[in-house]
Amino acid sequence: MKLTEIYKTAVETGIKNDPRGAAAVNAILKEKAKKYSEMSPKQKKNYDMEKLSNPYSDSRILHDAGNDIKTVIVGIDMEVPELLMADRLNEKGMKIDAVIAHHPEGCAMVNFYEVMSMQADIFNSFGVNIAASEALLDKRKKEVGERVSAGNHYRVQDAAKLLNISMMNMHTPADNSVVKHLQKRFDSEKPKKVSDIIDMLMEEPEYSAYAKRGNGPEILVGNKERSVKKVMVDMTGGTEGPKEIYEKVASAGVDTIVGMHFSADHKKELEKANLNVVIAGHISSDVLGMNIVLDAIEKKCGKLNVIESSGFLRFKRG
Repeated sequence: MKLTEIYKTAVETGIKNDPRGAAAVNAILKEKAKKYSEMSPKQKKNYDMEKLSNPYSDSRILHDAGNDIKTVIVGIDMEVPELLMADRLNEKGMKIDAVIAHHPEGCAMVNFYEVMSMQADIFNSFGVNIAASEALLDKRKKEVGERVSAGNHYRVQDAAKLLNISMMNMHTPADNSVVKHLQKRFDSEKPKKVSDIIDMLMEEPEYSAYAKRGNGPEILVGNKERSVKKVMVDMTGGTEGPKEIYEKVASAGVDTIVGMHFSADHKKELEKANLNVVIAGHISSDVLGMNIVLDAIEKKCGKLNVIESSGFLRFKRG
């Protein structure tokens, strides 16, 4: 298979598992195509054409050497050291055909914060006023964008090109997939206490494996005996949303949030809102999302030989 096939399937899986629904995402893509068609030639010159088929600015092919892909090395953070490791392993005869990362680098990092807009619709689906959601997200997006803009983002992408190693990343497609998977479980199995949520997470091999590594699920706010009625899985949309949103989420009837990670400032607001908060785990949640996308890739494109690295562990489902 080719890298473009893997990439396309990853994006398709992200759309399929998007919390907004595939129809809503495809409508957004259609609107982007319309706006593009109305642009002047000068405006089109530097337009990122990937936006017309991929709604996730944080997921891109970083370098395509054009080779056939059979063996991939997969990791959560794949940077210059990991590329050099892949090159060294190839020298030792391992024959790695491509590097697949989760976290964005290069062109996938520059405007990754654009995916944060999806959070407004997600919060709205849990009962938060859409106007309030969008207003708070606009402010948070600006903050993140300003923080990111000064970075030297192309170091990894340039290294992949110089080494001629095929490389891509899949960020929001994987995050969407873990949200869909866990939200479906919580909605179906209806945990009664916070301890039930921990137990359910530990049934997933990724969280169990990371618990053995000393980094398992834990309660950030509340305690294991607190009651649970309505759970929100908050794990997609690029990065942490606006901390001010949680009071509105609580007012909409959500009592428990399951997330990957929260800053100290976010924790203060979650405590003020009297929410139960469970940290499933950052890397372990990323691993779960990546595994779901890899399952879809192997189902559609064919079997891959996956080499685990940089925190990634391969577990197959179905």
